[in-house]
Amino acid sequence: MPDTPFAPVIRGDEPGSFPHSVLAERHPAIIRQVRDAFPYGPAQHTALDELLRNCTEGTVGPLPADAPDRDRWDAWGLPAAIARSWYDVPWLWSESYFYRRLLDAVGHTGPGAWQGIDPFRPFKRAELDAPETDGELAALDGLRDLPEEERARALLHGSLWGNRADLGFRLSAADAGTRQPVPALVADDSEILWSLLPPAGTGTLVLVADNAGRELLPDLLLIAHLLAEGRTARAVLHVKPYPYYVSDATTADVVDALHRLRTAPGAAGEYGRVLWSAMADGRLTVRAHPFSCAPLPYADMPDDLRAEFAAATLTVVKGDLNYRRLVGDRFWPPTTPFRERTAYFPGPVAALRTLKSEVITGLTAATEAALVAAEGQRWRTSGTHALIQADPAEGARRR
Repeated sequence: MPDTPFAPVIRGDEPGSFPHSVLAERHPAIIRQVRDAFPYGPAQHTALDELLRNCTEGTVGPLPADAPDRDRWDAWGLPAAIARSWYDVPWLWSESYFYRRLLDAVGHTGPGAWQGIDPFRPFKRAELDAPETDGELAALDGLRDLPEEERARALLHGSLWGNRADLGFRLSAADAGTRQPVPALVADDSEILWSLLPPAGTGTLVLVADNAGRELLPDLLLIAHLLAEGRTARAVLHVKPYPYYVSDATTADVVDALHRLRTAPGAAGEYGRVLWSAMADGRLTVRAHPFSCAPLPYADMPDDLRAEFAAATLTVVKGDLNYRRLVGDRFWPPTTPFRERTAYFPGPVAALRTLKSEVITGLTAATEAALVAAEGQRWRTSGTHALIQADPAEGARRR
């Protein structure tokens, strides 16, 4: 993204701000939760204590000399951040690097018995196995007799609101768009999205996943429906190559979710078997590109990833973190056009996002005014509002 003076980069250096609270409060809480989730030994406890002190009071330090991804992080800006306060570097960068250092602290990245063990797995499994998940999957049976377009719309909104157990698959597009005085769905380009996935689809859908557990399930169900109904010939699911941001989906989380679906009764199990078969014959593939964990906007994506997105019929970007990376983690005026911020993207792109951070684009002036009048600035981070935005990449940007 260009360095636009009217849209400063979001940092955590302002006490009382949402980014500051994440760095000063959420990250220490995550360290304590991870410590209690596993029977770690003295080495891990000592490293976690040091990380706790460092991320709240210290400065950014280097990766271990033998870190397998040290060169990559150097290219992602680590040398420029070393010895600076965690609060003074861009918030997207400091958040991302915190999770990378947490993996070091618990032994995930180095040799030893804890190598490769996901420190967030207990939290992901608990959510996937929660009784509420049974109810949400059972609700799929009620979609069987609906016309295909209504089922597709319900599953799209299930994916959009998938991390909100009180809505799940029962949320309809109409319900989301008409809540008064302020709509829950603050922007809705779903018609554009569907126009890029026509009923006789022959192309490739790329879905860049966000969270594991009960959010990944509806993402997979949406993919299953689109494959089963022929609205896409192939799907590619992008996940993280290693544990990241507590709940971000990895390949292991995809496997857990597929097992959860395939063993479920009713329509959920049927969708699970569609996905299992699609994995076997290549219609559904899982991709874990290293840039998925980069502390950088997608505008800086490498050439091979750019080529993948360019070849897709549509790329759907899920979740708050991916949205921040898609439009740039800056204080854009909310009325900044979404398509202006995604003009660099190599093909058609859509965002499904529940609002949980301050960055936002693509709102009308009237919607912004209504939100501020009703909630102050809480609407940006409360998770009670969402958006569907799309850029069809018209003209020369399309193939």
